[in-house]
Amino acid sequence: MDTDAFVRTLDREGALLASAAEEAGVAAEVPTCPEWRVRDLLRHTGMVHRWATAFVAEGYTEYHPDGGLPDLDGADLVAWFRDGHRSLVDALAAAPPDVECWHFLPAPSPLAFWARRQAHETTVHRLDAEAARGGVAGEIAPDFAADGIDELLRGFHARRKSRVRSEEPRVLRVRATDTDSAVWTVRLSQEPPAAERDDTGDADCELAGPAGQLYRALWNRGPFPRVTGDMSLAGLWREKSAITWS
Repeated sequence: MDTDAFVRTLDREGALLASAAEEAGVAAEVPTCPEWRVRDLLRHTGMVHRWATAFVAEGYTEYHPDGGLPDLDGADLVAWFRDGHRSLVDALAAAPPDVECWHFLPAPSPLAFWARRQAHETTVHRLDAEAARGGVAGEIAPDFAADGIDELLRGFHARRKSRVRSEEPRVLRVRATDTDSAVWTVRLSQEPPAAERDDTGDADCELAGPAGQLYRALWNRGPFPRVTGDMSLAGLWREKSAITWS
């Protein structure tokens, strides 16, 4: 996916998140984030949107702290979220391709990083808002879901802070069944996971299914569609893989 496609996805996903949040109500519990209510979801995601906008629009080349959470609620909070989301979409759409700013995962460019990261950030939290609302959840396009799995496995969990570790070397395979070449081999050890986009060698456990379902599951927003082999590795992922803000 190119940067423009990520920006379009971000635009759509933020609107879906806001609509689901309005329908649920800000006091509704978020089943996928047990300690949150919808107001917490809106405050967090709106803060992240503004934080990301500052890097792209202001050109910060070093880490810059977020602006904190707003003391807003109800309709005012939803409007605040929509305003921040709109500012982020507009900033990404208007930024020159060679904009220089801080980013925290490998990417072809800072702009490509922020467009991709915020598209996935917003999609994951759209799932949260829909879980709070109840009813039928929206779909996730297979190619976009496969990209998000790749970002999670080869980006986030390649960092030193990943807690997905194993005392003994183990191999986890992740296979999207509806997307060409969307298969990853994740080598687990006492070091951060080492993931490659291939299916070389044997695996101790395989997680498989449609890319959208795997995306939800790997972000701990739903069950694994199919697990074969050593179930304890699926349990290890569920227990240790959460990505936190702090």
